[in-house]
Amino acid sequence: MQKLYRYMKKFRNKLIALTIVFSSVLFFAFSNDNVFEISKNIDIFVTLFRELNASYVDEIKPEKLIRKGIDGMLESLDPYTEYIAEEEIEDYKRSHLSQEYAGIGALVQTQNGSVVIAEPYFGSPAQQADLMAGDVILKINNLDITNKNVEETTSLLKGPVNTTVKVTVQRLGQKEPLTKTITRQEIKVNNVSYFGIIGNDMGYIKLDKFLDNCSAEVKNAFIQLKEKEKIKSLVLDLRGNGGGILQEAVKIVNLFVPKNTLIVSQKGKIKSNDVEYRASNNPIDAEIPLVVLVDNNSASASEIVAGAIQDTDRGVIIGERTFGKGLVQQTLSTSYNTLLKVTIAKYYTPSGRCIQSLDYTHRKKDGSVVKIADSLITEFKTPNNRSIYDGSGIYPDILVKTPEFHMISFSLLQKNIIFNYATEFRFKNNTIPQSKVFSISDAVYNDFIKYVEKSNFEFSVGSETQLAELEKISKNEKYFANVTTDYEKIKAIIESQKKKDIYTHQSEIKQLLESEICSRYYYQSGRIESSFKYDDDIREALKVLQNNIEYAAILKGEGGYKTIGKPIKDTTEIIVQKEDSKDEPMGDE
Repeated sequence: MQKLYRYMKKFRNKLIALTIVFSSVLFFAFSNDNVFEISKNIDIFVTLFRELNASYVDEIKPEKLIRKGIDGMLESLDPYTEYIAEEEIEDYKRSHLSQEYAGIGALVQTQNGSVVIAEPYFGSPAQQADLMAGDVILKINNLDITNKNVEETTSLLKGPVNTTVKVTVQRLGQKEPLTKTITRQEIKVNNVSYFGIIGNDMGYIKLDKFLDNCSAEVKNAFIQLKEKEKIKSLVLDLRGNGGGILQEAVKIVNLFVPKNTLIVSQKGKIKSNDVEYRASNNPIDAEIPLVVLVDNNSASASEIVAGAIQDTDRGVIIGERTFGKGLVQQTLSTSYNTLLKVTIAKYYTPSGRCIQSLDYTHRKKDGSVVKIADSLITEFKTPNNRSIYDGSGIYPDILVKTPEFHMISFSLLQKNIIFNYATEFRFKNNTIPQSKVFSISDAVYNDFIKYVEKSNFEFSVGSETQLAELEKISKNEKYFANVTTDYEKIKAIIESQKKKDIYTHQSEIKQLLESEICSRYYYQSGRIESSFKYDDDIREALKVLQNNIEYAAILKGEGGYKTIGKPIKDTTEIIVQKEDSKDEPMGDE
């Protein structure tokens, strides 16, 4: 009992000391009326934790409990303000700063309880050792990995540079397993996944992330396209790019605009966080016709680039309205080797608009977030007197709707039918034409249909879900007997249509097949190139860049190009947004 008393006394003294430290820090950090409220609530928190620790019936884990408290506190702010514990820092750096690690350089996925090579990176140790997509991993260093998940498998494949790892795989068409001894190397996943030519004298750069050194990658690609390919126009593809490092976005814009041009500014609560970012260097080319492609998943740093290009009348934006993230984060070092990524400011495009679309400050009682009302959106002007608007992302100069794929296509992907057919196709065919021209013949597609039939493939559509709900409700209300005949007719019609879907939606399924097959021969670049001929955004970009008069008219704001994305009516909507959502675009660093 005395031992417990001494422990509690010692623990209480530590908490009192902690409270004093908090109060002292807060006193010097704040010189306004909030200091009392802050000190009071810190004291309440410490007292509450002390009493919980002393009185709760079961043993509590302080670290786990306080972590939940920290996460709960930060969740009330915005999805981008987060605490990073010491053990999470390496993963955080790979996600937000630089995707570098030591390993074999291959994506893996699980399939029917096995771990399968999904795609080796071109030039990686895995590719050089002839590991292929579709290879089923059996052992790593003689350790059976049956029933191991992706995370456990990748941790075994990773290791110090220049060390070896033995990987045993089962390959389609091979009776015996293959064992490859692979030397691990530093693997750097490029921010620029592809660059090349998409039309006569037209360059194309695909930027996937705004991580460390991405501006240098874009610069090098741009210079190579200019010097080797003699391009006369450029398409910069930011679709699906959720953002990253703000300064990298500034450097990328600087490639295209004159020195001292305002690119973006940020304004925060603390005056020292108010910063203007201008072009600090002479551009590579401030005159070349430029198109930037964006979509709903282009966010953060992508919107800084697109916003600066649009606001300065430097290039044409094509695609969909962007995500609308106008918040800037900074990573701060905190106690015991932990980090706090915190929103410190909002950023503003050169015209002065903030494109943040969700107001996290004024949440509803249920935690939902209000989208900024169209009636509150403000008009801004570009140098050429074009009208642009704040409050809801970057609206493109030319709007192109992304076509939605049918449920059968998603299901064929999700259930690995397309992936496995591509593995079989690669086994039967040593070569295919270049990705830009490769297409699935009718004979190959008919062979794919037979493959699907043998796979016992099934999928469901929304109509079936609604019909099942109708059956449930009507049975509860004792009406089902009266509608059974009609119910069965509708069910039969839906089933009949589903059987036709593989023919009805042949065009989009072919796209997915061609993409997967091309990746087996030409890796990531093949996957990208195979999509060009189906890409409506690229088709529109080529059309604009081939027409000097239209390109100039857009930038001058002539006719229908004078007003970009003006709200027609108030379309305010409530969006329930969970801060721990995996789909949130990455914040600026």
